Amino acid sequence: MVTTQGDAAVRETGLTHSEVAERVARGEVNELDEGTSRPLGEIIRANVLTRFNAILGALFVLVMSTGSVPDGLFGIILVVNSGIGIVQEYLAKRKLDRLALLNAPTTRVVRDSAVIEIPTSEVVLDDLIELRTGDQVPADGTVLSSAGLELDEANLTGESDPVAHGEGDEIRSGTSVAAGSGRLRARAVGAEAYVNRVSAEARAFTRTHSEIQSSINTLLKYITWVIVFALPLQVWSQWRTVGGQGWQEVVIRSAAGLVGLVPEGLVLLTSVAFLMSAVQLTRRQVLVQQLPAVEGLARVDVVCLDKTGTLTVGEIAFEAAEPLNGQDADEIRGALGALADDPNANGTLLAVGAALAQPGWRRTGTVPFTSERKWSGACFEDQSAWVLGAPEVLLAGDDPAQQRIAGRATELASTGRRVLLLARSDEQLDTARLPGDLTPAALVTLREQIRPDAREALDYFAAQGVAIKVISGDNPRTVAAVAREVGLEPGEPIDARAIGDDPEHLREVVAGGTAFGRVSPEQKRAFVQALQSDGHVVAMTGDGVNDALALKDADIGVAMGNGAQATKAVAELVLLDGKFSHLPKALLEGRRVIGNVERVANLFVAKNAMSLVAILASALIATAFPFLPRHLTLVSTVTIGIPAFFLALGPNTRRYRPGFLGRILRFAVPAGAVAGVAVITSYLLAGRYYGVSAEEYMHQCALARGPVDPACWQPGSGATITLLVVFFWILAVLSRPWRIWKALLLCSLVAIAVLAFTVPAAREFFTFDVPLTLAWQSLAIGLVGGLLVEAIHRRVQPIPTTG
Repeated sequence: MVTTQGDAAVRETGLTHSEVAERVARGEVNELDEGTSRPLGEIIRANVLTRFNAILGALFVLVMSTGSVPDGLFGIILVVNSGIGIVQEYLAKRKLDRLALLNAPTTRVVRDSAVIEIPTSEVVLDDLIELRTGDQVPADGTVLSSAGLELDEANLTGESDPVAHGEGDEIRSGTSVAAGSGRLRARAVGAEAYVNRVSAEARAFTRTHSEIQSSINTLLKYITWVIVFALPLQVWSQWRTVGGQGWQEVVIRSAAGLVGLVPEGLVLLTSVAFLMSAVQLTRRQVLVQQLPAVEGLARVDVVCLDKTGTLTVGEIAFEAAEPLNGQDADEIRGALGALADDPNANGTLLAVGAALAQPGWRRTGTVPFTSERKWSGACFEDQSAWVLGAPEVLLAGDDPAQQRIAGRATELASTGRRVLLLARSDEQLDTARLPGDLTPAALVTLREQIRPDAREALDYFAAQGVAIKVISGDNPRTVAAVAREVGLEPGEPIDARAIGDDPEHLREVVAGGTAFGRVSPEQKRAFVQALQSDGHVVAMTGDGVNDALALKDADIGVAMGNGAQATKAVAELVLLDGKFSHLPKALLEGRRVIGNVERVANLFVAKNAMSLVAILASALIATAFPFLPRHLTLVSTVTIGIPAFFLALGPNTRRYRPGFLGRILRFAVPAGAVAGVAVITSYLLAGRYYGVSAEEYMHQCALARGPVDPACWQPGSGATITLLVVFFWILAVLSRPWRIWKALLLCSLVAIAVLAFTVPAAREFFTFDVPLTLAWQSLAIGLVGGLLVEAIHRRVQPIPTTG
């Protein structure tokens, strides 16, 4: 790798504008070709170039070649469906992309001798990056200067203690600055950076399973084979029965049956349901990175939670200072406030400073906290020197008094508190050693702040039968204490250091426990695998790079918005504000998608089954197919297309039940078969209505001339009435439980259907001509079919009537 500037120059001025432009031109930028949505070209291809669009497009061309323009109405519906799919997905894409951009991280860099803040994706190779406390390290590189720089490398290694770094050290992206400051020269950016290589590795093995998509794909495969079988049969049977009327009549009748076999809007409405749920969740600060995750969360029955950042806010709060050896409480509070009055205060001192007033003491010397010494301190003018640190470090003596203090510290720590010891000294502080005359003054306790909404969210999951596993690298007793605070009953906490990481061995342990402490990154992954091997659907939350592969293995990975980029890259859901309470809302969205898509799929499959039965019956008894394409377009629009759109996006809170495809087939196929038998019966009885036998009627149809001969078309009108009645009954069944908006929708659709038979222009367009007696006969046959549909529903119950 060739560099244009030396380290000294980079340390002082950073890159120039022209040097940045050169690197951008060479592609040496910290950007990955990843997004929250697919590009516009892919959206158009996915909505236009489909198997069923090709079938319908070919049928449309054939029907148009006959000159019967009204029977090509299904082609307009085809274009509208594709257009809606493209527009809806593009609008959703814009919203998701805009949200992702708003939440993109930023980095401070030195360019042309000035410190500027830029999107992290615009960092280039050799950039001089300025690091401050709390910053994420955006690229791999070499430390050029360090002022007490300490990095939290838990994301990479699982090590909870910060690691000090000095000039010349190599550091990796994915870490964060725990203390101090420094400057870094970027040596690897973009796909070459360590954090992105880990992310790419995890993504390479990620497979998000969607029962809905898998079932729909299986269903479409079945339907494709049905069409392959039905196509020659339909053409042959119609040539045999209406071939005498010309090839145009054969094409029109054949197309009518085949159009009925194509579920033209099913994939569209499924995609729209996913997209609208994703957009809805973004308004609740949940970024959906893979659409099937909306559905997947509804199937989850175990949630593995990290304690820090999920149940707690990730910050500690000062609780109390317990004086020792008769020390003055006011002086102790003053000393703590003075220690917290530090421009480079770490998280502990910031928590103390937020609770206690600063006494205004003049600081004369400071020993900053490091992970090696595990204490910090300061000297003050006209005051003692004060030290704050871990009790086990500051209490080095063996005398009984110190042992009692150590025992008390252990007792407090067992309740989930973080315990520090405040001590005073009359010596000057030295960074190399502790003062020899330390006098314990107080035990200082801090608590992790429990998220105020955590208990409510966990209560909701408990009510829904979702098990919770709290997994943390902290002390097991601390984990259990936090679990109890949020309403869980953890029982005896489990120290993961004693249970290994073999998934098979862990199955019984993980199933029986709730709170797990000292869990390594490898064990997190093993926990997920152990639960999955017992048949559970597992969601895993995490925020560190070391969580990435565990999130990848989980059925649903959930990353915190302030987590590592690698973790967010492999997660299906990102909680942008880090609030665990958003998960129940996401679960409800998943339930809505699953329940509504099931309703919609039942409608489409029932139509396909009806068409297949009608095709088979027409071939078996040698009669014309009962409908024209325009008739099925009307029926599909008012009983499937319009209501399916509303049902797919309406509210639905019923619980997830496995067996999506089986339930659809058990109800829709027999219901569609009933509809098919009903329309054939109606069609044949309509022929008898005109004063001839069924056989003579079929002979008249074979000899008739012209596309609008009433002797042939009027029986199709009666069959259309029968089909409308049966399918409105199917729609009514699938719409349960009833709501006012559903009743209004159904009534409106029935009114539209009635207008098609009563408005002269519509009646002429659809070639409807139904004498009153024939209308009542067709209606009665439809009602019988509806009653049979009701009986099928009560037997198989595809959609619960409650919930």
